[in-house]
Amino acid sequence: MTLGFWSELHPTTRRLLLTRAVRSLAQGALAADFALYLLALHWSGVQIGLVLTGGGLFGAGLSLLVGYTSDRLRRKPLVMIYQVIAFAAGLLALVSSQPGLLIAGAVLGGLGRGANGAAGPFSPAEQAWLAEVVDPKRRARVFSLNTAIGFMGMGVGSLLAILPAFLGGILPGALAYRPLFALWSLVALLGIWILAGAEEQYRGRTKVVPDHAARQVRRSENQILLKMIFTNAFNGLAIGLTGPLISYWFALRFGVGPASIAPLLALTFAVTAFSSVATGWLAEQVGVIKAVVWSRLIGLLLLIALPLMPSFWLASLVYLLRSVFNRGSAGARQALAVGLVGEERRGEVTSLNNASFTLPQAIGPSIAGALLDSGQLTLPYYLAALLQGIYLVLYGRVFRAYDPNGRAAQPRTGD
Repeated sequence: MTLGFWSELHPTTRRLLLTRAVRSLAQGALAADFALYLLALHWSGVQIGLVLTGGGLFGAGLSLLVGYTSDRLRRKPLVMIYQVIAFAAGLLALVSSQPGLLIAGAVLGGLGRGANGAAGPFSPAEQAWLAEVVDPKRRARVFSLNTAIGFMGMGVGSLLAILPAFLGGILPGALAYRPLFALWSLVALLGIWILAGAEEQYRGRTKVVPDHAARQVRRSENQILLKMIFTNAFNGLAIGLTGPLISYWFALRFGVGPASIAPLLALTFAVTAFSSVATGWLAEQVGVIKAVVWSRLIGLLLLIALPLMPSFWLASLVYLLRSVFNRGSAGARQALAVGLVGEERRGEVTSLNNASFTLPQAIGPSIAGALLDSGQLTLPYYLAALLQGIYLVLYGRVFRAYDPNGRAAQPRTGD
């Protein structure tokens, strides 16, 4: 990305990207340390997995409501509500380690869920807001930049996850993790300040009686949305089996803690940020489908290799490379999703896209936590690889005709 490209962006777009950057700092820190914090409080893998599952299920359900509401009302107020909830969740975890408060913070505020800087269950409103002033043919690049910024922030935040290792002499045991929750709340306040000056052009859906042509368009959109939901389910469950408990897996497999895991995650997120930018550029050249399928196919092969690595450093290298090829396509996939429908349904399609991914993803940590506690350290990864393979086949076949940069693209009437 050049400075010229940044200057061409709408001011509101720049504010949304900046908010994602600061938000991802706190998310990166807790993505690395939240499971380890609960482990320091003597929670089992099953308990940690259930908390993450509960947060994912609640978030998926709420995202559907947010997407529907954002199309009928406005997007900005909903994103601001998320910032307030995140601020409160950080305070709850900062002042107490009571299980009820931690569960509330994880479920309501998304503590421990590395959302790459996104606004959790309120991201349908945020993504619809971001899309409103971006040309459809440039969305893959802008959304990839948005994702890259989140990865970079997650990387810096993951470095902050080293803090408990240094604070152990001052704050004993689990208390060494508490300052990270203060960071979470401060970042939420900063996001409120940045977004306060952002403008929103969308003023809600106007009530119009649809004619025959409009009903035909709606029927066609619904058909592709059903295919999207089915396809995303395989990807979501695969990610849920491996992603949320990766720190816990490294701790069990190699006996390492934050001092080793945090730098690995930081480097992984930073490198993946560049991969996301590259994927956005590649999607403009060869199409979203080719860029996504080929990069994630390499990621699939690396996923199979990861649990076979005999040392922490070899496993770290494979994990880093897999993230580069697998996660780097997230922005391009989001851009493709918001282009499936017209402006008046962008919040809805984004919420369906998120929910169809996060609902099965939320189930994954509970399954993985039980398997890991029983000593099955490789099975979650092979199950995930099978699901990822099915997803890639379906993704290429279902969405090829809807790629705005592909040869077989179908024009959208809503843009």
